Amino acid sequence: MSKQSYTYSGDSPMLLKDFLKSCGISKKLLSKLKREHMGITKNGELIRSIDIVQPNDTIILSIEDTSFLEPNSNLKVPIAYEDNNVVIFDKSHNMPIHPSIKHQGDTLGNYFAYLYPNTTFRPIIRLDRNTSGLCIVAKNQRVCGMLQKQVIKTYYAVVSGLVDILGTIDAPIKRENDSIIKRIVAQDGQKSVTHYRRISYNEKYSLVEVTLETGRTHQIRVHFSYIGHALAGDDLYGGSLEDIDRQALHCGKLIFPDVDTGRTIEVSSKIPSDMQSLT
Repeated sequence: MSKQSYTYSGDSPMLLKDFLKSCGISKKLLSKLKREHMGITKNGELIRSIDIVQPNDTIILSIEDTSFLEPNSNLKVPIAYEDNNVVIFDKSHNMPIHPSIKHQGDTLGNYFAYLYPNTTFRPIIRLDRNTSGLCIVAKNQRVCGMLQKQVIKTYYAVVSGLVDILGTIDAPIKRENDSIIKRIVAQDGQKSVTHYRRISYNEKYSLVEVTLETGRTHQIRVHFSYIGHALAGDDLYGGSLEDIDRQALHCGKLIFPDVDTGRTIEVSSKIPSDMQSLT
């Protein structure tokens, strides 16, 4: 059970639901709190969303965290940034975010459960198992909802061949028929836009900085394969395994607002050595 407190600092009375909305509480979370025992209280007494809050009233939200992951203290993942609302891990490749049939204890979620035993695992960014870099996790449901579309991500990728200095790939993506994993470019897919800038290159590869307008599954991998420059090590989409045994993709920078103060937070991660060695 996690508790969050909010003090109303306005000058005139206000409906509780409107006050909580101004604090970033979503309709979904408000609905959940209504169903929980003593989910929303003032001075230790239950208060309804249609009740009035007065200046200087303090509202307490009691949120039940019900998701459970087996904690694993043997895992080690560096923390790049942490505050009261979020923690940002700098994960290596070959680590899944969530448990699956093949991964039942070696995931970032299992390590998070060890560090924060009473907190639900709420990753705002979901990197592929073999994509390295920054993964931001919200420590409560309110922050997760507020940051869902507020995090600006910068990726670094090593792609085959020489790409243009600047480029935009605007091509719709959908899941390939009869495949759970693979995605393809198709006219009936979802709009997908990728921007890139070439940083360096050699006779075999280009290192590019990538930003996304959309966040489709495998978007960067699919788009560069589509234009004939598959990521090094990405054999699912035509990349060569000759020089690296995983897709050469790294989430290297996150920019997002502090939900309490509004200040901008920027966190960076170095490109790992297996990618650096390619260019």
